[in-house]
Amino acid sequence: MPARLILVRHGETAWSASGRHTGRTDIPLTEEGREMARLLGARLARAPWNSLPEARIYTSPLSRARETAELAGFGDRAVDRPELMEWDYGQYEGRTGTDIREHDNPSWLIWRDGVPGGEKISEVAARVDGFLAGIEAEHGAPHPDTTTMHTADCEVAVFAHGHLLRILAARWLGLPPEFGQRLKLGTAALSVLSWEYGAPAIEIWNDHSHLDGLGG
Repeated sequence: MPARLILVRHGETAWSASGRHTGRTDIPLTEEGREMARLLGARLARAPWNSLPEARIYTSPLSRARETAELAGFGDRAVDRPELMEWDYGQYEGRTGTDIREHDNPSWLIWRDGVPGGEKISEVAARVDGFLAGIEAEHGAPHPDTTTMHTADCEVAVFAHGHLLRILAARWLGLPPEFGQRLKLGTAALSVLSWEYGAPAIEIWNDHSHLDGLGG
């Protein structure tokens, strides 16, 4: 595995702003979402990130993730990976949780109940596991005595989606994908997965300090 896995959720879209489930619908960023991506890029250009000069950059092929990578300054290095596409929400695509609970199931919870006509959470986890297995094959396993690692040439950055990244973090930790319910993640947030004493760990989660003052 890489020393650090840097995760970026895409910037705001019209659907994310209104709480609508956005799976495979290719919704563009709003103007505010584009500014979020630029601010994130400015943060990653500064120390200690220094534009991640040796990192491998991967992105979901959906435009909201790819545009975030491009506006953050990584477009020429970003490689599309279909495994990083968002959960296929099936019949619940474009609907809010409030609407689903009002009209379909008053106790509905996606992490427990899933979505009709879409992917099972186990299928999303299988995509994530395949991605992680691929980068493990490329980078190898960490030394068991390592407490924290910051080797630049062992970093991977991922630009993707809210539910997908929460499931990815759960699987990095060796936990069931449903644990992603516990990992709240905002648009254009920065997170870092790394290691502690040879075990997978969360170093930073849901950090959006680079967005302070946005629109002010």
